[in-house]
Amino acid sequence: MSNPGFDFFTTYGFLMVSMLLGAMLGLSLYLPLMAGQLSLASPGFYALGGYIAAIFSTKVFPSTGATFPIPLLLLEMVVAGAMSGVLGVLVGVPALRLRGIYLAIATIAFVEILRVLALNLEITGGAVGIFGIPQPFQTPLEYLWIAVPLLLLSMFFVYRLENIRIGRALIAIREDELAADAMGINPTYYKVLAFTLGAILAGVVGAVSAHFLNTWNARQGTFDASIIYLTFVLIGGSRTVAGPVLGGMVFTALPEVLRAIADTPNLPLWLASFLRDGRLIIFGLLIVIGTIFFPQGLVTPDLFKRRDRTKKMVPTAVRK
Repeated sequence: MSNPGFDFFTTYGFLMVSMLLGAMLGLSLYLPLMAGQLSLASPGFYALGGYIAAIFSTKVFPSTGATFPIPLLLLEMVVAGAMSGVLGVLVGVPALRLRGIYLAIATIAFVEILRVLALNLEITGGAVGIFGIPQPFQTPLEYLWIAVPLLLLSMFFVYRLENIRIGRALIAIREDELAADAMGINPTYYKVLAFTLGAILAGVVGAVSAHFLNTWNARQGTFDASIIYLTFVLIGGSRTVAGPVLGGMVFTALPEVLRAIADTPNLPLWLASFLRDGRLIIFGLLIVIGTIFFPQGLVTPDLFKRRDRTKKMVPTAVRK
């Protein structure tokens, strides 16, 4: 007799892990946004981290056992994070002299350069990519052992960052860079720091994703991915840690929900096709609508402040 709970986790295990990885990619974009920097470079660092893990596991440390050793996976994550961080500094120092849409265009160009390099280098497998990346776990659901602690650590790190001197400096730069500079805050240093931290997180997530997806190619780091990750933050929320996490989870699951709706009987053929293949159009519309009606996203700091005020009012009302 089958267990309904076990069947649920078996069926949706892949989607659940994908949602957690999406939440971390949202955080990687949120970090530079803390300093007011619209960077779309996360897919490039994500792809770099994935290629590092794919090359290490298939060429440097080819696995001979049934599963890939967990310590080697952790080593790959460290190397991917370190190399993404170094590249983040090299790219961030010149690129972060730009602002707004110009910075966004520069970071898109960086993602495209990495994609073209991946397509033309032999070590990355060219257009075909790298297949047969060994698995450290027997089932997709077991990736939760890596994804859950990594997400919790990332959220705790970003939350603490916001409440210490560095985070306050980043927020001051976001609100008014000239005023922050006048107060003795070095904008270049803090902007490069936020950009590099986002790059490290994206690289680490890429290393895990390469094993999770079992294959890795140049499609992992594209302009399309930049738009999707931007949706995570702009719609989820760009002023609180919970925003990109919630946005990453919801918008990673959204294509699967749309596909389920598309399979509804008697649905017009054009609508079913649009729901299956029009994901980027829907994401683009959500960005436009969201930035007009919810400029700080759905999850805002005011949401938590209202909840705290409600909690404080309840004991007062009880005493009366």
